[in-house]
Formats: sequence, structure tokens, C-alpha cells
Amino acid sequence: MKSVKPNPFDKDSEPFVETDPTGRYGRYNELLGSGSCKKVYKAFDQEEGIEVAWNQVKLRNFSNNDPAMIHRLYSEVRLLRSMRNENIIALYYVWRDEDHNILNFITEVCTSGNLRDYRKKHKHVSIKALKKWSKQILEGLNYLHVHDPCIIHRDLNCSNVFINGNTGQVKIGDLGLAAIVGKNHTAHSVLGTPEFMAPELYEENYTELVDIYSFGMLVLEMVTREIPYSECDNVAKIYKKVSSGVRPQSLNKIKDAEVKAFIEKCLAKPRDRPSAEELLKDPFFDVLDYEDVDD
Repeated sequence: MKSVKPNPFDKDSEPFVETDPTGRYGRYNELLGSGSCKKVYKAFDQEEGIEVAWNQVKLRNFSNNDPAMIHRLYSEVRLLRSMRNENIIALYYVWRDEDHNILNFITEVCTSGNLRDYRKKHKHVSIKALKKWSKQILEGLNYLHVHDPCIIHRDLNCSNVFINGNTGQVKIGDLGLAAIVGKNHTAHSVLGTPEFMAPELYEENYTELVDIYSFGMLVLEMVTREIPYSECDNVAKIYKKVSSGVRPQSLNKIKDAEVKAFIEKCLAKPRDRPSAEELLKDPFFDVLDYEDVDD
């Protein structure tokens, strides 16, 4: 890690707080977002002349207590490195700052942040636009699910999907809880965000179809601008409703029968739940396909 002093002759320049070991990427002090285990800063790729995201994880915060968390972080980095899809956040560079015990990785940045904040900001969005976002998320999920080996995201929700507001392009990020599974496509750890977790996740025997359930809840949140099960004031109540098959109250607020039916399809029991590939062919998206042909 290098400290960078501002150029005294360039009074308008925004100084970098630090640069990566190669000197290519410079980090600003502006925080783009933060989570339980990482902070994301605005940064700049001097070689390409583009803004990027500088993800920073202080490993000392939990290295003694939770080695599994560190393993998951490295898993995210390894996964991101191998991803090549327009609907998955791209990773450009990664390194570990041994002196400060910090894991750094540079990813592409989406100009408008995550979908949850973007949807709160823009209250008037057409169903057509929501369908376009949904289809792109499914394209990303399908890429993960047909990947060899199959990748289950396990924590898909509106805060983990990012958007470029000027183009309407959305990308799936935060693969820190993702699972790489073998030929039988089953995983066994209980992980995720309770409101978006499929019932079978709690049973510790599930497939990539848990992501489709989460996707259904994500669409529900996009449409209603409410986090599912917001009527519950603790995780235990959410678990009780999910495991009993009780739908979130917000689902009853959807007046559009087609939208409601599509969400219900995603929330069906695993044996009846369609894959991402099947959902991409759903009549729900027919109007978008027709527009593509016209264009």
C-alpha cells in the first residue's frame, strides 16, 4: 500500500488516500457502501481512466474468532475472478496488505449503487422497467447455475444487486456466501438473509433453486418497495412463517395478477419451482423479447 501526496501544483485534484502495489489504482476517501465485513470506497483506474470500487476488508476484525468468514471472503474473490458475465460484478485485481492485515480487491462500480436504495429513491417505475431488471438478474443467475461447477449465490436480495442508472443495467454482486457445488447440485450450510431464504435452506439440504425463491422475494420487494415479512419484528417469526409456507403480507398489495402469479411461481415448493433458464422463457418476459426483435 502506498500513501499518495497531493500534487501541490494541481489545486483541483482530489488526492488519493492510497494506491495499490502496482500504482494503477488510487483510492479516494469517499465511502460508497459498507457491510458487516467490508467497506467499499470510490477509486480510480489510472490506466483505463475509469472509476472503480475499492473493496477493503480488515481481516484482524475477525480472524481470531471466525476463520470461516475469512474463508468465505477468499471464496468471493476467487469466484469473482472467474466470472465473465455482463450481469455479474467484474473483479479486476486483488491483493493482501500484510502489514495492516487487509484484503483489498478492485471491482467494477455501478454508478447508482444497490437496487434497494435505487428503488427507494425512484418511486415511480413501470412494470416494464422492473421486468427488464428482473430479466437481467435471471441472466446472471442462470450463468451462475449452469457454471461448471454450479454456483449457488445463497444471499440474493436487492442490497446485493447493483445498477447503472443511466443505462438500466443491473449486476449481481456480493458473492461472499456463494457455494460451489458438485454434480448433485446440493449444499448443506444455513446461510443468507432470513426474509429471502427458501424454506429448504433451513433444512440444510438444497439446490440452486433456493436462489429462485430469493429472486421471487427480490421481485416482490422491487414491486412493493417493502422488504418481505416487514410485519415480523424478529427472525424467529420470519422463520415460522417461511417454514409454514405463509407468504409475506406485501404480496397481497400487488394488484397486477400477472406479476403476482410470476412471484408465486418463484416461491413454489422446490419440485415445482422453475430454473432460471426456464423462467427466462416465461411469457412474463414476452413483451421484452418482442421489443428486442423490433429494435
